[in-house]
Amino acid sequence: MANKTELDSFLNFLQKIQLLSPEALEAIYSLCGLISIRKNQNLQEIGQRCRTIYFVKAGLARIFYLKDDNEVTEYFAFENDLIIRAESLFTGKPSMKAIQALENTVFIGIPAESLFSLFDTFPEIERLFRKIIEQAYVATVNRMEAIQFHPAEERYAQLMDEKPDLIRRISLKHIASYLGITQVSLSRIRAAIR
Repeated sequence: MANKTELDSFLNFLQKIQLLSPEALEAIYSLCGLISIRKNQNLQEIGQRCRTIYFVKAGLARIFYLKDDNEVTEYFAFENDLIIRAESLFTGKPSMKAIQALENTVFIGIPAESLFSLFDTFPEIERLFRKIIEQAYVATVNRMEAIQFHPAEERYAQLMDEKPDLIRRISLKHIASYLGITQVSLSRIRAAIR
């Protein structure tokens, strides 16, 4: 278990989403553990079952999958971002995706079953995680719609507007796969913007 000082900013972040009683905060705190992963190491491998809800405390991570032996980045997670394999967490099936640290990263891990068992006792914890999952779902739908309906140039411009530090912290290879384009296409887009 992490000490309270290490989790202050995370617990404050949760409080901004849903006001929690001191008892509910203590219950969440009691479940939190810190996991440190080095750059390019996987927190979760392809084929594993997701049984833990993770948040990035410090660093940067991604979710990726393999398609035709190429890594395709599905999601980037920064500080305080949720990072889970929802399809595995909620079905119990092995995930076809991995979670990888793109920098030396510290994750906060909360065992899902233990967290879910708090929902009856603390309805505000259930509301909190419902809101977090809803936000993640909307972000996923927005990303899918961007790939379906917007050209690569617009997707790149939107990414630069929404997450400007992404460009400095993530390799062009990962950004290109996230945008659904080749690295050559991304280089052309970047050259045209300059």
